[in-house]
Amino acid sequence: MKHLLSIADLTGADIHGLLELTDHMVEISQRTIPKVPALRGKNVVSLFFEDSTRTRTSFDAAAKRLSADTMNFAVSSSSVNKGESLRDTIETISAMGVDAFVIRHKSSGAPQMITRWTTACVVNAGDGWHQHPTQALLDCYTIRTNLNRRDSFEGLRIAIVGDIKHSRVARSDVQAFTALGAHVTIVAPPTLLPPSLDGWPVEISHELDSILPDLDVLYLLRVQRERMDDALLPSLREYSSMYGLTAARAARLPAHALVMHPGPMNRGVEIVVDPADLAGSVILDQVTNGVAVRMAVLFQLLGSGGDLKGDVS
Repeated sequence: MKHLLSIADLTGADIHGLLELTDHMVEISQRTIPKVPALRGKNVVSLFFEDSTRTRTSFDAAAKRLSADTMNFAVSSSSVNKGESLRDTIETISAMGVDAFVIRHKSSGAPQMITRWTTACVVNAGDGWHQHPTQALLDCYTIRTNLNRRDSFEGLRIAIVGDIKHSRVARSDVQAFTALGAHVTIVAPPTLLPPSLDGWPVEISHELDSILPDLDVLYLLRVQRERMDDALLPSLREYSSMYGLTAARAARLPAHALVMHPGPMNRGVEIVVDPADLAGSVILDQVTNGVAVRMAVLFQLLGSGGDLKGDVS
């Protein structure tokens, strides 16, 4: 694997292999000194052209736990503000010696384009409405560990609820969950669905309440107000009344069901109750697992025989 650009580039076996590798990264993260020399001498550069908390910091933590050198590119103080093109930025930084770029960009397809301008590995950390593969992998790992589904997701019923139209997480999760055998239903008002769902191996529902008792996983998406160019909702209050997770809706979920959210959440919109009060909430588990999954991805791309056993100080 040279790059990680899309879940669509991975088979079910590929995903399973990365999840197995993540088990080793979790063990490393639980050590007294959570660090190994596996990527010593490698240089990982994060270029985030959009704001990020979880993804950016977890990639940075992942690289450092594998002993890679890291560089963080600050767009706000770079020559991008002077008109420097994306290609010039990539080629300039590549000339400094880079082994991997972690890219977030508002334009769909930007990470794919970047692979033409550098010999370094490229990891897509989110591109427009298109893909967010490491989020999908960490979501798979969270489900796998919390529901003890190490071999497959066959028989699992997962609902992804909310702003499907603008969500790269939804696209990546649908591909990953179904590749592992899950049955996926997407739940949203018609205005928050993509113009076409051809090729999406999912069921579609515009109503949440009737499917809650049958779910193993309820995955809530953030209403992405910053990506909405049109008035797609009458109001956030009406959206919340129809699709928000209230205490009454949470009570209708099976006792074993997981509640997930990629963050950041709009409290009082997609989640009305405090997530800490939900017995099935694994939202913080998703954040924790994000570091281990991204360690696995970086090691898969750059490790090639590096040491995962020895500690380093």
